[in-house]
Amino acid sequence: MTLQKQRANAIRALAMDAVEKANSGHPGAPMGMADIAEVLWNEYMQHNPSNPNWPDRDRFILSNGHGSMLIYALSHLSGYNLSIDDLKSFRQLHSRTPGHPEYGYAPGVETTTGPLGQGITNGVGMAVAEKILAGQFNKPNFNIVDHYTYVFLGDGCLMEGISHEACSLAGTLGLSKLIAFYDDNGISIDGHVQGWFTDNTPARFESYGWQVIPKVDGHDSGAIAQAIEAARENILQPTLICCQTIIGKGAPNKQGSEACHGAALGEAEIAQAREYLDWPHGPFEIPKEIYESWDAKQRGMELENSWNKKFEEYSLAHPQLAEELKRRLCGDLPADFFERARKYAEACQAEGDDIASRKASQNCLNNFGPLLPELLGGSADLAGSNLTFWEGAKGVSSEDPTGNYIYYGVREFGMSAIMNGIALHGGFIPYGATFLIFMEYARNAVRMAALMKQRSIFVYTHDSIGLGEDGPTHQPIEQLTSLRSTPGLCTWRPCDTVESAVAWTSAIQRNDGPSALIFSRQSLKHQERNEQQLSNISRGAYTLLEPESEPELIIIATGSEVGLAMNAALELTNQGKQVRVVSMPCAEIFDQQEKEYREAVLPSEITRRIAIEAGHKDYWYKYVGLDGRIIGMDTFGESAPAGDLFKEFGFTVKNVVDVVQELFSSCD
Repeated sequence: MTLQKQRANAIRALAMDAVEKANSGHPGAPMGMADIAEVLWNEYMQHNPSNPNWPDRDRFILSNGHGSMLIYALSHLSGYNLSIDDLKSFRQLHSRTPGHPEYGYAPGVETTTGPLGQGITNGVGMAVAEKILAGQFNKPNFNIVDHYTYVFLGDGCLMEGISHEACSLAGTLGLSKLIAFYDDNGISIDGHVQGWFTDNTPARFESYGWQVIPKVDGHDSGAIAQAIEAARENILQPTLICCQTIIGKGAPNKQGSEACHGAALGEAEIAQAREYLDWPHGPFEIPKEIYESWDAKQRGMELENSWNKKFEEYSLAHPQLAEELKRRLCGDLPADFFERARKYAEACQAEGDDIASRKASQNCLNNFGPLLPELLGGSADLAGSNLTFWEGAKGVSSEDPTGNYIYYGVREFGMSAIMNGIALHGGFIPYGATFLIFMEYARNAVRMAALMKQRSIFVYTHDSIGLGEDGPTHQPIEQLTSLRSTPGLCTWRPCDTVESAVAWTSAIQRNDGPSALIFSRQSLKHQERNEQQLSNISRGAYTLLEPESEPELIIIATGSEVGLAMNAALELTNQGKQVRVVSMPCAEIFDQQEKEYREAVLPSEITRRIAIEAGHKDYWYKYVGLDGRIIGMDTFGESAPAGDLFKEFGFTVKNVVDVVQELFSSCD
C-alpha cells in the first residue's frame, strides 16, 4: 500500500473512531473525501500549523460541515494544536471538536459550517477579499497577497439556492484563486439523489463562467493532483473539480449508501473496515511514521518565513502600504478614527438636518469612507434606494479588483454570507444593504455572523409601513424583533442624522460581532440634544426629554417614532403631565449598561410606560411591563401613502394622547 493511501486511511480511521465513540456524527463524507484531502493538504496547501493565522495562508473550507471529522483529522495529523484527546471528545460538551466546525474552537477552522451552502459562499467571500486586497496592495515583484481558497462541498450545498447566488457572482468576478471540490457521491440522507437532484452540475457551473473539470476519480491521487494543477493554471476563472467518490469508502457493507451518511458505523462494521483498509491499528492509534509523513509544521514555518522575508523587502520598498496592510489585517482602526467620528456627530447635531435616515447613512459613508479604506460596501441591487454608494465608492470587477464596492445583484442571502467570508478573511470591514423586509432572505447568514462574532455590517432601509405604497409585501413588521432576539447582534434604529452617525461609529468600532443598521425611507425630524445626551446615544438608550418635575410617565421610542413621541410629549405637557421621552436606538447595547445607568433612564418606580415603534409590539413588553402600553403593529400593513398608513395604524399624536389617558385611568 502506498504512503498516500496510508495517510488517507488515517483520516478514515480517525473519522469512524470518533463518530463511533460519540455515537453521533457523519463518517461517510470524511471517508469518501479522504483521498482528495490527502493530496490537497500534502502537496498543495500552503499553511503553517504552528501559526494558523499566518496572513497569506491558503484557506480551506469544509462546506459540507456535517463531515467535520475530516477537518479535525486533517488539523490533528498535520500538526495543529488539536490533540488526540480533542478528537476523542468529538461532539461532547465544551470540546474543541463540536459536531459541525465552529470558528474559534479548533485551529485550522476558517469558518463555521453546517448550514449547507454557506461554506462555499463564505469561500467566495474569502476569494473576493484575496483578490481585492491583492489589487490594492500588490506591486511589481511583490505579490504579497497571493493565496488560494479551497472548498469541499457536497450535493446538499449545491441544492441550496445560496450556492447559485454565490457561485454565479464568483464567475462574474473571475475569482481564479477559488477552487472547489464537489463530492459527487450520489448520496444524501434520504438515499440516492437521483430522485431529487438531477441537475447537470458541470453545465450549470460552466454557465456561471467557471472552469469545470468533470468526472475526476476522487480515489485516484494522480487524477486529483492533475485536476488541481489545471485549476491553479487558470488565472481567469474559478474552478469546480467534480470528484466521483464512494461515500464511506472503506466500510465494506455500508459504503456507497445512506447507511454511512449520518450515523456511527457500529463496532462490527468498523472491525471489517479495518481489515478492508488493511489498517491493523486500534481506535485512535496512528503509527509514528504516518504522523511524521503528515506533519506540516516544518514546511509551514519555511513557507511563512519566506513570506516574512518578502514582506520585509516590501516594507522597505513600500513602507506606507506595508504599515496600512498590517493595520488592516490586524483589524485595527486608524488611531484618530473615534475622535473624528465624534466630531462628525457633533457637526450633525449643530447642522440639524431633517432628512431620511438612509440619507443620513450615506452622509456617514461620505465622511467615514475616506478615513477607512477597509470599508468594502455593496447592495443587493438597491444602491439607489439604500444609498450605500458614496462619493468615493468604486465598483469591483473581474478586470479591475482595486475598488471598494461590490454590486451583489439581487442576492440578499449570498451577499450576507459573502460578507461573512470577507470579514473572516481579514483586511476589510464589509457592509451590505437591502430593504429590511428582505433580511428574511438572508436571515441565517446574519445569524452566522453573530455566531462567529464577525464585524459584518448589515444595512437595512425602508424600515416600516413608512415606505408607503409598495404595501405589505415590502413593509417590515416582525423583522426588528427577529434581529433583536439574535444573540450577539446589535440592532440600531436611529431617529435622525446624529443617531445615525453614532450607529455607524458603533458598528465600525465593534470587533466582536455584527451590527444591523435600520434606516428610514421618509424624512425624519432632527432632535435637539445637549452634550451629555449626545454622549449617551452610544449607550443604546438615553433621556431625550426630561420634564420640569419628577416624571410620571415614560415614553420609549425608536427611529421615526421618536419625533412622534416628542410631539405627543409636548401635547401631554400642555395638559399638565410630566413626561420623560427615552430614545432607544439600540436596545441590546442599553441592556449591556451597568444597572445604575439603566435605572437612571428607566426608573423602576415609574411604571406608567408606553413604547412606540412601527414594528411588532411584542418585543417592547420587557421595557414597559405587562401593564404598560405599546403603540405598534400586530397586523400586516397596507398599500397607501405613508402619511395615510401612520394615521390608519394609530401613529398619531392624538392616538398617543388617548392611550396615555387610558393608561392613567387604569392606574387610578
